Amino acid sequence: MDVFRTTSGPVQGFRASAGVVAVLGIPYAAPPFGANRFREPLPAPAWTGVRDCTDFGPVAPQSARLPGAPVWSPGDEDILTVNVWTPVPDGGRLPVLVWIHGGAHTFGSSAQPDFDGTVLAGAGLVLVTLNYRLGFEGFGRVPGGGRSGHPDNRGLLDQIAALRWVRENIAEFGGDPGNVTVAGQSSGAASVACLMVMDRARGLFHRAIAHSAAGTCHTLGTAAATTREVAEAAGCPATPEGLTSATPRELVAASDRVVENYRRDPASGSRHYDPSLYAPVLDGDVLATDPLTGMAAGAARDVDLLVCHTTEEYWLLDAVGSSAKVTTDEQLALFAEDFGLPDDLVAGYRAAMPHAPVLDVYLAVFGDLLFVEYSNRLAEFHRRAGGRTHLSRFDRRRAGANGAVRAWHCADIPFAFGNIGDDRLAFLIGGAPTAADHALARRMVRAWAGFAATGDPGWPSADDSTTHARVWTADAGPASEGPAAPRSLWAGVGFPILHA
Repeated sequence: MDVFRTTSGPVQGFRASAGVVAVLGIPYAAPPFGANRFREPLPAPAWTGVRDCTDFGPVAPQSARLPGAPVWSPGDEDILTVNVWTPVPDGGRLPVLVWIHGGAHTFGSSAQPDFDGTVLAGAGLVLVTLNYRLGFEGFGRVPGGGRSGHPDNRGLLDQIAALRWVRENIAEFGGDPGNVTVAGQSSGAASVACLMVMDRARGLFHRAIAHSAAGTCHTLGTAAATTREVAEAAGCPATPEGLTSATPRELVAASDRVVENYRRDPASGSRHYDPSLYAPVLDGDVLATDPLTGMAAGAARDVDLLVCHTTEEYWLLDAVGSSAKVTTDEQLALFAEDFGLPDDLVAGYRAAMPHAPVLDVYLAVFGDLLFVEYSNRLAEFHRRAGGRTHLSRFDRRRAGANGAVRAWHCADIPFAFGNIGDDRLAFLIGGAPTAADHALARRMVRAWAGFAATGDPGWPSADDSTTHARVWTADAGPASEGPAAPRSLWAGVGFPILHA
């Protein structure tokens, strides 16, 4: 069996397929607990002997239970690990793709079945996935911030540590450290956008893929207010000492209680609709500027960017019950007011969807607010600053036993990874895949592999005079209806979304 020598010690994985080796759960940093809690990631301790790396590492503290994925177990501490899938090494140097999972900066892991890297490695990539700190552990503000030794954006710092591990170790696995693409979806794509404008991440990757980037950042004031709410729910002082005295389990449970309070209170403002407590913090240090501002200034113009979103993003969040129901005109008006949307925006969506129920209008507006328009602006600002930008939209739909299968949030990722045959993902893609679905998956895998290798996903980049966008559909699917309403309706809406 293949043994790979990392900077911390030798590791051994297993054959995931005839031509691909998987090496799972490799520590890239020290466990971020005990004396290391709420601090920058430290190097992983060295080991002697060959480390067995045939299972995923423990997931970060969270309460989520995701289909086919492991759950967090209190006491699991060695959570900062990477997984590598590589074609059987032949002495060459292959392009590298590093995947950052999503989950509202609060849940998820690299062990989700969507993210198995066997197919992408078979397409000629070295695929790396990683775990990083989530929730309060990764994105909660500890009073004093970096001055007290507890920096903000610890989850982003973990991601940077993983990218440094890639730079130092990936050649051993047949990868080219000079040809690295970082990719992510949802809050993972938001992390990618942040990394693109962060000085600490500069030079660690050369291309970026952002699917359905979430457009929320928090100010220091918002992050501090969230800390006070969570500390109160945990029954501890909102101080470094008080927060450290609360166990990870207690902070997860306290965060869940705060979220539930927002869910139950329609008068609680914008967080009532989808109460995600954590996001990258504009702290002026780790994250000195929001991604849109940084990209407009040209901070990432040397990084090629591939952006994708789905046509019906927010229908998934409604289907899984994570979003408030908005079913009346009065509720829709309050939603628009809570997010400061201009008066003509909802009216424009109504005009574009004349026969849709209020709930569908709300889902269309909210999905475009959180994901679609932000993704469009990332691409637009990057392009105008001189960056090479490719655009795409996932619009695969089909008739299903329980109604239409929508092109919703997360549905594109099993196709891009080539994992649509996994039964655990049937809910995302609406049942067993068809022959047309398999053909679509092959096309999307080729696009990612081509972009990671050369910067060319298979269609032209956009410029200021023309917008070339690849629309992903299955041949057997219904004709694309396109976006619900024109982008011009969003002209007066500011981004990023800053929760007050």
